[in-house]
Amino acid sequence: MVEPTQTIPAQRENDISLKDLILKARDWVKYLWGKKVLIILLGLIGGGLGFTYAMLKKPVYVAELTFVLEDSRSSPLGTYAGLASQFGIDLSGASGSGLFSGDNILEFLRSRLMVEKTLLSPVAVGGKRQSLADLYIEMNDLRDSWNKNARLKNLNFPVNPDRKGFSLQQDSVLDAIYNSIVKKNLAVKKPDKKLSFISVECRARSEVFSKAFTERLVKEATDFYVLTKTKRSKDAVDKLQAKADSIGILLNRKTYSVAVSQDMNLNPAQSRAMVGTELESRDKMMLQTIYAEVIKNLEVTKMMMMQESPIIQVVDTPILPLQKERLGRIKGAAAGGFIAGLLAIVWLLFRRLYKEIMR
Repeated sequence: MVEPTQTIPAQRENDISLKDLILKARDWVKYLWGKKVLIILLGLIGGGLGFTYAMLKKPVYVAELTFVLEDSRSSPLGTYAGLASQFGIDLSGASGSGLFSGDNILEFLRSRLMVEKTLLSPVAVGGKRQSLADLYIEMNDLRDSWNKNARLKNLNFPVNPDRKGFSLQQDSVLDAIYNSIVKKNLAVKKPDKKLSFISVECRARSEVFSKAFTERLVKEATDFYVLTKTKRSKDAVDKLQAKADSIGILLNRKTYSVAVSQDMNLNPAQSRAMVGTELESRDKMMLQTIYAEVIKNLEVTKMMMMQESPIIQVVDTPILPLQKERLGRIKGAAAGGFIAGLLAIVWLLFRRLYKEIMR
């Protein structure tokens, strides 16, 4: 049987003391200090590259539009929502689960439908009218890489075209532009989740594109929103209006018929000569009653449509000149030097560690 005291030296051999760690760290620092000239040289090279990058990089223009969305049909729990929020209870989700309720509007603004409609809308640049998709292609110099491709060389996107008539190349390019915008250029958020304010932000190299895209996207989305919310009521109003117009025409004709019949039967010798006039008058009264009911229903439906129409108010809109974001030359040089120096240190440490292991 092996005594426990015999295992203590073996355990001590495998353990690393604090003194060993300090000595090892001093050894590594001494090694790096001996390579300080190389680290500084690589840092200066990285700083020069960072300075050059900051000088050549094009600025990014930021356009931000804020609007408030309020549905005129308030929730029955709306009175208690403010009180409940003070106790950490959120009743905003109980107001509805439609397409534009809650955070659904944020995803809708980023949807392919809205972004593509915005890209195919017109914008005037230098007196030339073109689509935002073509402006995006010019802004990112995509045509320079398409010159060698015969299919893409003359590709463009006309203003407000028939989307179903697009070619395969147009669909592919438009899909690539959509994915790039959603990932890199477009940001849709709520500054405060308890409020109805929605912020739409676009970052692009072109000041015109950034401003026009932000405003056009919000307009397309709000128009679609209003049309969707009032579609049923609008269809009912159109049908009732058509019915009221047709009944009004019939009532006018019947009024003339009654007047003609009364003129023809002045001082009749027999009572049956008045039958035609009586029938015409009865039909006229029926049409008057129906017409009055249709007009009443029409006005009621119009009032309902007005109540269903959401209130969309733009609070802040982008104004030229837009905010410009650009990497400063000093910051670029400092960041480049720091990254290059850090990579040099990591490379030297791994290089020495590898040599020690192989030794």
